[in-house]
Amino acid sequence: MASEVTSAYKVINQDFVKLDRFDGTNFNRWKDKMLFLLTVLNVAYVLDPDDNSVENTTDDATPEEIAKVAELKKKREEDEFTCRGHILYTLSDRLYDLYMSIKSPIEIWKALEEKYNTERQGTVKFLMMKYFEFKFLDSHPLMDQVHELQVLVQRLHDLKVIIPEALQVGRLFRNYPPLGTSIGKSFFIWPKTFLWRKFLDIFALRKRLESEMR
Repeated sequence: MASEVTSAYKVINQDFVKLDRFDGTNFNRWKDKMLFLLTVLNVAYVLDPDDNSVENTTDDATPEEIAKVAELKKKREEDEFTCRGHILYTLSDRLYDLYMSIKSPIEIWKALEEKYNTERQGTVKFLMMKYFEFKFLDSHPLMDQVHELQVLVQRLHDLKVIIPEALQVGRLFRNYPPLGTSIGKSFFIWPKTFLWRKFLDIFALRKRLESEMR
C-alpha cells in the first residue's frame, strides 16, 4: 500500500504539474489528459457508472467474504476521495468554487460533461458555419486568407472535428474568386497540381515547426 501511495505522489510531482488548470476552454483536451492521469493512478474506474467492482455481501456470506467486501469498499472510498481531489485541483478558482460542494467525483464529472459538451456543440456549429461560408477577398493577400482558413481548421481539429487535407484543398478550388480579380488570377495561373503540393507543403512545414517547438 505504501509503495502505491509513493508511486501516486511521484506521478503527481513529475507529470501532474504539466496539466493546465481547466478554465472552461478546450474541455476535450483537458478531459483526455485528466482521464490519463486518473488511469495512471488507478482511480479512473470510479467515474464508470456501470462499475460493479464492489458488491454487497449476501446473508450467507462468510466472515472472510464480509471482510473482503469491507476492504474493497474502503479502497473505493479512498479512490473516490483521490479522484475528486485531482479533478477539483485542476479546475480554475472560479470553477473550483462552483463544484467543490459536490461530494461525488462522478457527479462532478457528469456536470462538467453536460455543461461543456453542450457548449462544444455550439462552438463546432459556429466554426463549421464560418469555414463553409469563408470567402476569398481581392482586397487581402491570398496566403494570409489561406492561413486564416487553416486557423479555422486547427480550431475544429482541437474540438476533434477533422477535415481531411484533400477536402481542404478541394474547397479552395471550389470557392476561388472570379478570374477577373488578382487573387482569381493567382489561382488560375497556378496549375492545380502545383497548388495542391504548395498547400500540402505549407501544412507539412507547419506540423514540423509545431513538433519542434514542443
